[in-house]
Amino acid sequence: MTQLSPARPAGLDATQCETFQRDGFLHPIDVMPEDEAKALRARIEALEARKHGRLSGLVRAKPHLLLPYLWDVVHDARIVDRVSSLLGEDILCIGSSVIDKPAHSDGYVAWHQDATFWGLDENNGATAWLALSDATTASGAMQAMPGTHARQLRHLDTGDDKNMLGAREAVETQLDLSQAVWMTLKPGQMSLHHPQVLHGSGPNASDDRRLGFVIRYTSARVRQEGGTATLVRGRNLAQGPLEMRPEAEMDPAALARHGGIIRQAANVIRNAKTRHLAESAAGKDHLK
Repeated sequence: MTQLSPARPAGLDATQCETFQRDGFLHPIDVMPEDEAKALRARIEALEARKHGRLSGLVRAKPHLLLPYLWDVVHDARIVDRVSSLLGEDILCIGSSVIDKPAHSDGYVAWHQDATFWGLDENNGATAWLALSDATTASGAMQAMPGTHARQLRHLDTGDDKNMLGAREAVETQLDLSQAVWMTLKPGQMSLHHPQVLHGSGPNASDDRRLGFVIRYTSARVRQEGGTATLVRGRNLAQGPLEMRPEAEMDPAALARHGGIIRQAANVIRNAKTRHLAESAAGKDHLK
C-alpha cells in the first residue's frame, strides 16, 4: 500500500489508516445522511420499476457508466477523500456494482479475495461498500477476516448458482470463522476493504432487501490488463483507456459504450481465472 497520507479535513485520520493497513478493512464510515442514501435507493427502484422490477445483471455492472447520479457518487469527495488518504491523489475506479439481495432470498457471497480474478499488476486499492439499506446480520451483511490481505490464496470454482460472485469463486482454505468481523452498516454509511482481504456474506433472511452500491478504487498507477477505468482524481498514471460520464440516464450512446466495456471486463476476469486455476493445479506457491 501507499505510504500513509496526512489526514485531510474530510479524509481518514492516522489511526484509521493504520487500522486499514493492519486489518485490511475499516467500518463504519459516515458518508451521507440517511435520507440522501434513501433517495439514491428510490432512484434505483424507480428505474427498476421501469425495467420489469429488477435491473439486469448487465446494468448492475459498472452502472456509473449508465446513470449520471451514480457517476457522481463515484466522484463524491465524501468517499474519495477517504480513499485518497489510503491511495494518494491519483485514483482510478476500475469497477462498480449495484449489489442486491432481495428479502428472504438464498443468494450468498462465498469467502473470497476480490483481486483474485481482477488481473491487476499490483493490489493497491480500496473498495467502498455504500449501504443504501440496512446491512445487518439478518440481511446478510459482509464479514471480513482481519489481516488476510497479506498474500494471495488459492481459489476454486464452486459451480454454485447461489454464489453471487461473477466467477462463482471461493477460497480453498478452511477458515476459522470465529475470527470474522461483521461489517454492519446503516444507509449512508460505508465500509472500505482491501482488494485482497478475505470476505463473504450469507443469505438475506430479513424483510427488506439488502441494497448497496460498491465502488472499486485503485491507485492510478495500477494496470489491469485488458481493462478500462474511470479517472476519479489526479493523473492517469497507468495510461490505460478511460471511461466517460453518461450523457443521461440509460442514454443510447452510453448503453452502446457500456456493452463493449462489460465484454472487455468479462474477458479480463475469464483470463485471470484461467491463469489462477492453472497455477493452483500446478501447485505454485506464488499466485497472481
